[in-house]
Order: sequence, then structure tokens, then C-alpha cells
Amino acid sequence: MNQIIFHWLEPLGITAEHHAWLYWIIIAACLGMLVYVADILYQRLLIPVVKKLTRSTRSTWDDILLNNTLLKDLSRLIAPLLIAFLLPVAFSKGDSVLGFLLKVNAIYLVAVITKLLCTLFSSLYELSNQQDRFKNRPLKGIYQMLKIVVICVALIIAVSILIDKNPGYILTALGASAAVLMLVFKDTIMGLVAGVQLSANDMLRPGDWISMPKYGADGDVMEVTLTTVKVRNWDNTITTIPPYALVSDSFQNWRGMQESGGRRIKRSIFIDMRSITFCTEEQKEELRRHGWSKDLERDDEFVVNLHLFRNYLEDYLRKHSRVNQNMTIMVRQLQPTAQGLPLELYFFSDGTAWVPYEHLQAEIFEHVFAMLPTFNLRVFQSPMGSDFVKGGDEVSGQ
Repeated sequence: MNQIIFHWLEPLGITAEHHAWLYWIIIAACLGMLVYVADILYQRLLIPVVKKLTRSTRSTWDDILLNNTLLKDLSRLIAPLLIAFLLPVAFSKGDSVLGFLLKVNAIYLVAVITKLLCTLFSSLYELSNQQDRFKNRPLKGIYQMLKIVVICVALIIAVSILIDKNPGYILTALGASAAVLMLVFKDTIMGLVAGVQLSANDMLRPGDWISMPKYGADGDVMEVTLTTVKVRNWDNTITTIPPYALVSDSFQNWRGMQESGGRRIKRSIFIDMRSITFCTEEQKEELRRHGWSKDLERDDEFVVNLHLFRNYLEDYLRKHSRVNQNMTIMVRQLQPTAQGLPLELYFFSDGTAWVPYEHLQAEIFEHVFAMLPTFNLRVFQSPMGSDFVKGGDEVSGQ
């Protein structure tokens, strides 16, 4: 090739001393022109054909995989492949310049392929998010790990090309420093293992509401990556948790509650035990007149007002339109305490949204407190300053 170009330049009066650098200019110009033409053909012919084919199909996977970024990364392969093919033609075998240029070109080709594979993994992650089987799986960390593996392999290959050594030699050297590498990549390795466990056991999905007081997390999972799990708390702060902490420590996942369609309400009121008595005939008649107790339909001389109140509350909950009738509904007594007798209401709402849940809870307990005097019951409340003043006035009046 050198002799051919010199033969062309000789009639133009180009001397031998100018021949070397002019030869370089011509070779560079020819290679640049070929790469430019190939890139234009790729951009103007191949890409439109690929896009037309992907749009003509009903499936969406080809649109996601063959996106603009991937096609652009593919175009970057044209230059190093052409250079690798044409450089040996332009230079004589054994030329030191040829060896140097081929090394640089090979390293660039490794970098382009690495970028292409990382883009492919990003497209595969996006594609998996479109699938019902995988869209709620914490797969981002796994794809990140694949990218790290590809980058590490690319670095080993690039270094081996640069120093003219077999990649096995580099791996042997890295094996000697395995302890240091384990220390450097400790979080990454533990995150990968934890991500696989979380995904395999379906312990966590993006969008789940989790509570982990140890890390101050109480909110929805935003994303699960190789080294962090991001949780948006209810006060809109962001908490980051290492993935391995979700495997080694315990956390509460509220997904089951959200999928069940009902949210539990479990709250107690403390009844003043001095107000628990047998009902008088006047009280029975009043309750019959309002239809507040079915138990009074039978002739029972000894009926306790708290018993009637419990039955009334259960009946009230079973008739409430916003209480889930397919789940447990119960009103029960708990162990008496110095603060009175706890009467617990245990039931589920018919939805899981937070605001309606709180409104339902408040509405029901407002009704409970309002109905207590009707059954001649009193709620226990610790004495306040005004109670002591009132008691002192009564003593003074005596």
C-alpha cells in the first residue's frame, strides 16, 4: 500500500521526506471517509428498516429491546471493526505503528461492546418490568450485578491487551488479592445474595408498604437496587436500607393487608367497673322501645348492661356498610386493670386506603362513646384538676 501511494504521489513532485506524513494523512482520510459512509448507510438505511419492522409487529418486546440507545450503540461498532479490518492492509506486517494502533482499536472495541451489553441489560430490565410475572420483582439489583460483571471482565481484557498478557495472568494476580477484593466489594456481594433471596422468596416488591423501626422506615418501597432499598416514608422523607438487612433482620410487609381488601381496627375503651350493673325495668323498657337490644325479647330478670352493650356493638358493626362482613367482627372483654375494664372492638374496614380507614375508625368510636350513657355505662378517665376542685367544693359544702 505504501509503494502504491508513493507511485501516485511521485508525478506530483512529492519528495521522499514529505512522503511519510502525507501517507498518514491519506490513510487517515480514507479510513475516516469509509467510516463516515458506513455510518451514513447504517443511519439512513438499516435503522429505518429495523424501526419499521418493530412497529409492524403487535408485540412490544422488540420495540423495547431495539430502542434508539441500543441502535446508536450498535453504530459505534462500525468504526473499530472497519479499522481492525483495514489497518493490516494499510501497513506492512510487523510495523510497530500497526501494533500500537491495533491495541488502541482493540481496547476501544472492548469499551464499545461493554457499553452495548450494559444498554442491552437496561433494555431487558425495562422489558421484565412490562411482564406481569416480573414487574413486581426486585430485579434491578441482579441486572446491576450483571453490568458490574461485564465491566470487570472488560477491564481484565483491556489490561491484558495493553500489557500483552493472557487474561488468565490477570485473574491469577487478582486471586492473590482476593481478600482485599472481598473487602472492597463486600456490600455489593451481600446485596446480590440478599436480592436473590428477596426475589426468590417473594419477600419484597417495589410498591410494598413496609415497616422497619430499626432503620426508621415506614412507607412504600420505591426501588430495590444492588446496594440499597429506597423507602418513601409517609412524611415524604426517604430512608435507605441495605438489602442484606431485610434478610438478616425482621421487617413488616403490609402487602397481605392491601391484597386482602380489609384493614384491621383493634381498639379498646376502658369502662368504669362501678357503672356495670343489672338493668332496671325502666332501662329495659327504654332499650326495647328503641330496639337497641335483641336480648330483651326474652324474659330475663337479670340482664347486665355491659352484656347488652357488647351485643349492641356487635350488631351495629355487622350492619355497618363500611365494615368488612367477610372478616372477623368481635367485641370482647380484656383483663381488668386499675384503669377499668377494657372493652375491645375487633373488626376490619372494607378498604385499605388510609384516610377512609381513619374516618371510619373515628366515626365508630364516636358512636360508641355517645351510646355509653344510654346503657348507664361510664368510660374511665383519669381525674383532672377540675375534678379535684369539684370534690373540694362538695366537701366544703358539707
